[in-house]
Amino acid sequence: MQLIYWLIASVGNLLALYFLSTSPLSILLLVFTVCYTVIGFYDLKFSSHNLNRLYPVVAYLRYFLESYRIEIQQYFIANDTEERPFNREQRSLVYQRAKNVRDTIAFGTQRNLLEENYLSLWHSLSPKKVSDKVKRIRFGGPDCTQPYEASYLNISAMSFGSLSANAIEALNLGAKQAGCFHNTGEGGASPYHLKHGGDLVWQIGSGLFGCRDDEGNFNPASFEIMAKRPQIKMIEIKLSQGAKPGHGGVLPKAKITREIAGIRHIPMDRDCVSPAVNPECTTPIALLNFVARLRKLSGGKPVGFKLCIGNPAEFLGICKAMIETGITPDFITVDGAEGGTGAAPVEFTNRLGMVCLEAVYFVHNALIGVGLRDKIRIIASGKTASSFDLLAKIALGADTVNAARTMMLALGCIQSRHCNTNQCPTGVATQDPARAKAINVQQKSLRVRNFHHNTLESFYELVGSMGLDDPAKLLPQMIKRRSPYGLLMSMGSLIKPVAPNALIENGELDDAWQIWWDSCRAEQFYAEDVFFLKSPEFRHQA
Repeated sequence: MQLIYWLIASVGNLLALYFLSTSPLSILLLVFTVCYTVIGFYDLKFSSHNLNRLYPVVAYLRYFLESYRIEIQQYFIANDTEERPFNREQRSLVYQRAKNVRDTIAFGTQRNLLEENYLSLWHSLSPKKVSDKVKRIRFGGPDCTQPYEASYLNISAMSFGSLSANAIEALNLGAKQAGCFHNTGEGGASPYHLKHGGDLVWQIGSGLFGCRDDEGNFNPASFEIMAKRPQIKMIEIKLSQGAKPGHGGVLPKAKITREIAGIRHIPMDRDCVSPAVNPECTTPIALLNFVARLRKLSGGKPVGFKLCIGNPAEFLGICKAMIETGITPDFITVDGAEGGTGAAPVEFTNRLGMVCLEAVYFVHNALIGVGLRDKIRIIASGKTASSFDLLAKIALGADTVNAARTMMLALGCIQSRHCNTNQCPTGVATQDPARAKAINVQQKSLRVRNFHHNTLESFYELVGSMGLDDPAKLLPQMIKRRSPYGLLMSMGSLIKPVAPNALIENGELDDAWQIWWDSCRAEQFYAEDVFFLKSPEFRHQA
């Protein structure tokens, strides 16, 4: 290619000059050879890219094709079931339900029903109908004076800043029409969250956005004013999130507008990276004291916290603090490691945290073991595209489920994975007004409502097909997992369930539970990871 460059730069330019005339073709030829010469000379002498120095000019073809790699992979190469994080089958299901069009498939499943870890259900020959009376879940423990009735499916945390103003408006209006709640995300309750009157769960992240003073400290006065608004139904303290546990939230500088900077009380000249630790929740006891404080300031509304489960002993430390202080949250949101809507470091996204089903099952059992399960609701958050995804989380111990990315898909997201660049091609995850205007708030809010309604209708029908008339009757063993031996086993069977009050009454415990309980402390989050995980076969032999 370097030889070709020198031929064009010398012979090509001479021939172009020789044949130059008033003909448009000859002028175009000269323009081409001159531009090729100038660009190629820069590549050879000044470019910082190895490819450009070795392959002048034509190296740009590689970068051009690479910029469309995701789209080429998605549209022309991947089959319906192999993409990540959401495959074509899942995305199509969301789009169809959001548009209220046919969502059935023909000619049988494309899934390998015998593959390892494949999840399935056993139906009943006596299907039931789920009554309307059991389609809402009551949030609010014994210390709550303003309980809230929630839907089984709700809109998960997505901030204004991460998402565009039009996207936030469409989500909230959709939540109002669907009868579910809309989590504000850690960016705070913006005017776009409040505009249409949909029920809100106000998330207080480690940056304390929306209730911080000029120095970044918690401001009880500003919190109380917002928390007592009728539209705010619950308060959620964010400890960590599935996309980047152990790392604060990230809003890239490119997406920080003057309006966002004003709402969050942050500068515009650098990325907004929240602290990894919530400054008001540095220990389990401090967390629960903050829960009680926010509940009082809000006038008795349900208050809970959100976290991605890591070392199980550390969550048990929070449980010990609940027992010691007598303070319990009204709910706990369990975020799965597979979640995430925006910017996150690759290693944190790929390697940290417990996946949602495992985490929900653990938290459910931990609360049973300390005798607090009946006082605390569990919200599961992490990759919910279908009614089966919803059902599996409920069966493993969740009371309700939050969905984020599939709500974005309902708005028109095409999984281009440009959320962190401010160049979202559908106007969902951007602060560029020219891109954001692509979202018609009224039309897209109907898509959100339709997806919510149709997914829940399928969920209730699926519950009924199992012979149940109430989703609360779902149990972990009803979810079947294909084992490595080719046989089916019940979900949760790899972790021994805990008997009621077994942790606090020194009941019979599996060695894992015993070690985790003995190593945790109410005075600090950190607990040493000393337990050797091994398969049940080895434990039983021992």
